[in-house]
Amino acid sequence: MTELHVVLGSTGGAGNAIARALNGAGLPVRAVNRSGRADLPEGVEMRAADLTDDDGARHAVEGAAVVYLAAQPPYHRWAEEFPPMLRRVLDAVEQVGAKLVMVDNLYSYGPSPTPLTEATPQHARDRKGAVRRAMTETLLEAHRTGRVRVAIGRASDYLGPRADNSSITVLAVEPGARGKPIRWLGRLDVPHSIGYLPDLARAYVALGTSEAADGATWHLPHAAPVTGREFLAMVNAALPAPVPAGAISPTMLRLAAPFHRISREMLGILEQWTQPFVVDDGAFQRVFGPVAVTPLEEAVGEAVAWYARRA
Repeated sequence: MTELHVVLGSTGGAGNAIARALNGAGLPVRAVNRSGRADLPEGVEMRAADLTDDDGARHAVEGAAVVYLAAQPPYHRWAEEFPPMLRRVLDAVEQVGAKLVMVDNLYSYGPSPTPLTEATPQHARDRKGAVRRAMTETLLEAHRTGRVRVAIGRASDYLGPRADNSSITVLAVEPGARGKPIRWLGRLDVPHSIGYLPDLARAYVALGTSEAADGATWHLPHAAPVTGREFLAMVNAALPAPVPAGAISPTMLRLAAPFHRISREMLGILEQWTQPFVVDDGAFQRVFGPVAVTPLEEAVGEAVAWYARRA
């Protein structure tokens, strides 16, 4: 019997895309969230479970060979709730003898004048970066001590179908699809790496199905970086008619922060949007590639079209 792959957090964009990629690869998939319901293809098993509870975590991963942790607490509750969730999932995965693939981001590095590689020092000073750094240490220690086989996949900001929790979607893709003004956070003239969810999901499947991925952190494949101005132009090019485009400046964000929780949360990672934020995925390409990446213009067009159909 083919080994079962379990995706924790199938409501979010990344988890949903991973479940779809696994299903498309012909692998048995269980998708888990609190409700037990999600927009997924026929053949994907759905299961309701609460990862804030030990029994819920065990129920979620029962029978699994590989577990993908794409679930996360509310953005403003990371510091309090994310580390306990990770420990609970690690305990449950250890009990069933499964492998854990962590769906991670690049927050732990902090600003860097050069492209981010897996060897870039992790020196983020903000609270969210510190949480992610501590979680990475917990994961790699679990692997080193033989508790759980672990692979960590990291990606930058992404877009694609169902990417509702992406700032790029919230500020540009979805508003553009509705004919509303589109925005970019921070500076319009610095390069920023952007991932496309279907590409990233296939890369997570590669990490889950290969022993070569174990015990390491991997930067997943991204298209060449673009500036905010270039990205907004791509969104407008995908629309029937262009809409107004501009930036949300650091000053605007700071003025909104006292009254708007998401603005407050974004202040801590603002350097990712005011300085170059570029991913080097060379290590992944050397070990698992060459892997073709969807051209960003095409990815933007497909994301805009998906949100236009949903509008």
